[in-house]
Amino acid sequence: MNTTLQAHGSDRLKALPKAEVHLHLEGCFEAATIAQWARAEGVALPRPQADLFRFAGLADFLGFLDLACGLASTPRRLEALAYGLCQRLADNGTGYADVIVNPTHWHAWHGRLGAMLAAMDAGFTAAEQDGLPGVGLCVSLLRTQSADAAAELVDTLCALRHPRVVALSVDGNEATAGRTGPRFADAFRRAANHGLRRTVHAGESSGPEGVWDAVNLLGADRIDHGVRAIEDAALVAMLADRQIPLGICPTSNLVLGVYPSLPEHPIDRLRQAGVRVCVNTDDPALLGASLVGEYALCRQTFGWTDAITRSVAHTSIDASFASAEVKAQLLAALKDW
Repeated sequence: MNTTLQAHGSDRLKALPKAEVHLHLEGCFEAATIAQWARAEGVALPRPQADLFRFAGLADFLGFLDLACGLASTPRRLEALAYGLCQRLADNGTGYADVIVNPTHWHAWHGRLGAMLAAMDAGFTAAEQDGLPGVGLCVSLLRTQSADAAAELVDTLCALRHPRVVALSVDGNEATAGRTGPRFADAFRRAANHGLRRTVHAGESSGPEGVWDAVNLLGADRIDHGVRAIEDAALVAMLADRQIPLGICPTSNLVLGVYPSLPEHPIDRLRQAGVRVCVNTDDPALLGASLVGEYALCRQTFGWTDAITRSVAHTSIDASFASAEVKAQLLAALKDW
């Protein structure tokens, strides 16, 4: 495809009204920012700046998140990260995003969740006042935490009642943590009782059993990843029947070794089986992904037509935890794309 056609395609996909529902604030650090903050704090980086985002796998990646987030030790730095994320959304024509933040990675803020959320909210609010896209926060448990720690987080969220927080989440390496659904079931049930939505990382480093637990034990409104559901026909049928959406991140799955190539990725097989799928970037700065790029890759690899692209974008909006007003605006605009 020549560069003129590529540019035209990119412009059309940027203009596509859409939301993003699987995006980590921890994954939006730029390499230059990390290097600058590390120098200021006297912290040694594990690799030269040019190779900073070359990860050996999911474990290496998650360890790096701890280092990067540990450098975000002041309100000003958190505000800058939040504002920068909204700029990234605008650059991709994204109308709204559910953004995951896991307090365990942010060492400087341990025990000060209210202050951490306030600093992030200040950055998001400033961005929204400047006309950038809106954001809801999904506060996440780490899969290796205890049931007591999960209960404490839910208690804190319920006490704070921060209007920016829309959901409880759980993320982390399923392969190393093992089955965690039973441990967190009570916390997710209590979160639901207090009006929080639920989104669960599952079916990435674990197989279909993680997705079953996310639905049956954690009451997930949405699954983050969920791609390995394809290995269980009964699970695929259940997801399709109950219309539980999957927030899928193709580039992330390739970079972190879940699948060897995009043609082998199951996103289109899941879609054709009736599962509601949408595309997302997961950790865009760290993984070299963009939302426009994810749509373009799927169109090129799977032959997605405009109608399919519109349907996937519709799922992204409908599956988001945006307000009814924001959803209605985006869906109305989508009809005219």
